[in-house]
Amino acid sequence: MRIAVDAMGGDDAPGVVVEGAIESLPSLGGCDLILVGMRDQIEEAAHVLGGLPPHIEVVHASQVVLMDDKPTEALRRKRDSSIARCVDLVAEGEADALVSAGNTGAVVAHATLRLRLLEGVKRAGIAVDMPSLTGYTLVIDAGANVKCTPEHLYQYGVMASAYAKDVYGRKHPKVGLLNIGEEETKGTALVRQADDLFENSSLNYIGYVEGRDVFTGVADVVVCEGFVGNVLLKVSEGVAEAIFTMLKQALQRTLRRRIGARLVEYGLRELAAKVDHSEHGGAPLLGVNGTCMIAHGGSNSRAIANAIRCAAEAAAYRVNEHIVAGLNP
Repeated sequence: MRIAVDAMGGDDAPGVVVEGAIESLPSLGGCDLILVGMRDQIEEAAHVLGGLPPHIEVVHASQVVLMDDKPTEALRRKRDSSIARCVDLVAEGEADALVSAGNTGAVVAHATLRLRLLEGVKRAGIAVDMPSLTGYTLVIDAGANVKCTPEHLYQYGVMASAYAKDVYGRKHPKVGLLNIGEEETKGTALVRQADDLFENSSLNYIGYVEGRDVFTGVADVVVCEGFVGNVLLKVSEGVAEAIFTMLKQALQRTLRRRIGARLVEYGLRELAAKVDHSEHGGAPLLGVNGTCMIAHGGSNSRAIANAIRCAAEAAAYRVNEHIVAGLNP
């Protein structure tokens, strides 16, 4: 298996990407990695780390898509960007999956246009795993499509269910539709019409769920439109960061509290790891004809390594075949 990695994507690229690629190798079981981007910068970053080990090669790309570039402009004017070259490698069969922590809109646009959508899929969606009391909840869509139809939402449920079965081992994933209440009369026309589609499907649909239910583990999969999902994701990250900052400040105010903090140190570390995005790697872009993993723009080397591992797992589990089967019974 070969995985293309966008070496120029992310706030601290290419250094952390190169480092993450090297860190990922022991967990990949012999997979080959292709670092895509400006060769001189990649090789300079690798030199600081002692050079590139076997199983990693470099493919040059002369352009970089910046975080504030418009996806449509990137498609037209940066055809030799690291994102475009990664997608091309998958489209041409030179790589089995791709990973990028770069401009999300550009990754979605390039993957959709070049890889195309799977048979029967209307729109691709980004699925993110969010911590819950029972493990993790898969939320889709987290920003790929902000103008949804009821059919799009239903297909998100099908795609995320297939991913939850294959990658998370959930035999009968419970699917919930995000709404402002559980009553049938609540929600927009979009949500109510999507509810009808879910009710008449073979999915393990449990009905409407509220925002707080994402974290209680009521559902394995929570479906929403991309605008809502992205706000949910960013608010959750902000709340988690704020709570840990406030907790740290509170625990350091007195000697007694500092002693108490030492007693629960390992528990706090375990909790911090569960809500840390770097521990979960990337979010799959489901619905495109290829395996595409999108990592957080602020990813550190550990996050990149985990994103690469997740991409390898998704490709090995043949999730796309099961998505097509679910949409075209």
